[in-house]
Amino acid sequence: MTETENATADSAIPDRTERLDIPDGIELLASLSPDFVADPYIAYARLRERGPVHEVVTPDRGRVWLVVGYEAAREAFSSPKLSRDWQREWRQTGWSPPYALNMLGTTNMLLSDPPHHTRLRKLVSREFTARRVETMRERVQEITDELLDRMTADGARRADLIDAFASPLPMIVICELLGVPGLDRNAFHAWSNETLAPTSPEAEKEAYEQIMPYLMGLIAAKRESPGEDLLSALVHTVDEGGDTLTEDELVSLAFLMLVAGHETTVNTIGNAVRALLAHPEQMAAVRADPAGLAAGLVEETLRYDGPVETTTPRIALEETEIGGVRVPRGAIVLIAMAAADRDPARYPDPDRFDVRRDTQGHTAFGYGIHFCLGAPLARLEAEVALRSLLERCPDLTADGEQGEWLPGMLIRGVRELPVRW
Repeated sequence: MTETENATADSAIPDRTERLDIPDGIELLASLSPDFVADPYIAYARLRERGPVHEVVTPDRGRVWLVVGYEAAREAFSSPKLSRDWQREWRQTGWSPPYALNMLGTTNMLLSDPPHHTRLRKLVSREFTARRVETMRERVQEITDELLDRMTADGARRADLIDAFASPLPMIVICELLGVPGLDRNAFHAWSNETLAPTSPEAEKEAYEQIMPYLMGLIAAKRESPGEDLLSALVHTVDEGGDTLTEDELVSLAFLMLVAGHETTVNTIGNAVRALLAHPEQMAAVRADPAGLAAGLVEETLRYDGPVETTTPRIALEETEIGGVRVPRGAIVLIAMAAADRDPARYPDPDRFDVRRDTQGHTAFGYGIHFCLGAPLARLEAEVALRSLLERCPDLTADGEQGEWLPGMLIRGVRELPVRW
């Protein structure tokens, strides 16, 4: 994608390439694909043919080391030499961290290393259990049915699937999980959108400045009058040694759960429907057996066109090798799950969308100690949503052009998805 083509749809992303001294041999991702944001897989495949790790210039993050091979990705996920702790390590990169990383600090699991990460995950895992997620199944189905009733009520038989269904479902679920009052959920929705796919730097900054004080107030309310929600449980959890989550850790964790719990599910649902619409034979198979193939549809969507394209940045604490490629100390490393999960060395015919494929081992939720703690909930929501949608709207089809792509290389999806049935 050229800078000119990207100017409108990706206006929230600063152009770093003009300020970079780019030595020969370092690829600009935009030069490898005619429209990188819409189809990054072309660029990833061209890089992967030459090796699993490359120094590149990205459209939104400047010069980084990009991991595109499956085995190299798993190696990078597991490497103790690659740090998530930006607050401590960013000075050795020669690159200022993004605004979001400055705001979040390292008080959540996403942006911390062991032993801090180990402690946080242990405390959160005490309350965010598979049992708690499974108890939500009935409520997720109720919310799904209510949204589909509303979407189909006017008889128009057409809607923007993102706005009417894919976005409100996980927002309602995560707000109920955290115990966010109903009147505050529209604000939560807007904040979540701006923090992960900002419409402008100013809007992103404003969203952070509003959400953090709100979360502090919400946590104070849970401390005073706890409910049955997860946030109340986390506020009051104590491990065997008497350890608890600090105020900063609770705020950062609540924010992480909001944005991770919302945007990933929105775009899993949206990307699954886009893939089905582009593959009529797969749509026919799922229509014929939505209950039997819904889980396979979710897993293949996560592999084929998952909602998280690359990880947040890691920093090389020392010179290291990833996939046999030397990466220098202080390098910024991105793991491209979108590339790894289309590696033909792991998945035969990887560019083919097949809901019956064995997708075991895909990296859409990460790997190792940073494997997404919310994966069971995301899978549950997406499976219930897609099965119910195709049962209620078996004639679902596209209704004109999809909306613009979300900017950047973190979240993959579209802002609007017009459908009819």
